[in-house]
Amino acid sequence: MLFRPNPSSGVPIYLQLMEQVKHSIETGALRPGEQLPGIRPLAEELVINPNTVAKAYRELEHDGVIELRHGAGAFVSGNARAKKLTDKLRAGQTIVAAAVERLRGRGITEEEIRRLFEAELAGLAGVPRTGGHGG
Repeated sequence: MLFRPNPSSGVPIYLQLMEQVKHSIETGALRPGEQLPGIRPLAEELVINPNTVAKAYRELEHDGVIELRHGAGAFVSGNARAKKLTDKLRAGQTIVAAAVERLRGRGITEEEIRRLFEAELAGLAGVPRTGGHGG
């Protein structure tokens, strides 16, 4: 598996794991019906708490991205909700790619771009947008 959370990014590990699973599905690295690694083996591989993996899996199940089957493990969902999410993410990816390209064109580094996105996302949590953002 290509899940590699970055503990120093400031983004909670479970959220990073969720985004990496969604990205893997979006890019086709994980396909509908495919089994995800078990909670304990993945936690050991990533050297993180199993509860962190469990939380990410529960949230992904709630979002309809994966299915948790008792005693069998976690599987990529084959339902329409996951497909709709993938389509939505593809559209979002296009927007993000264009924004990143424009920022790079202004000489902004990859790390600075990452910080800008994270700061913007952090700012969206509970702060109503008024449209007065310059740019």
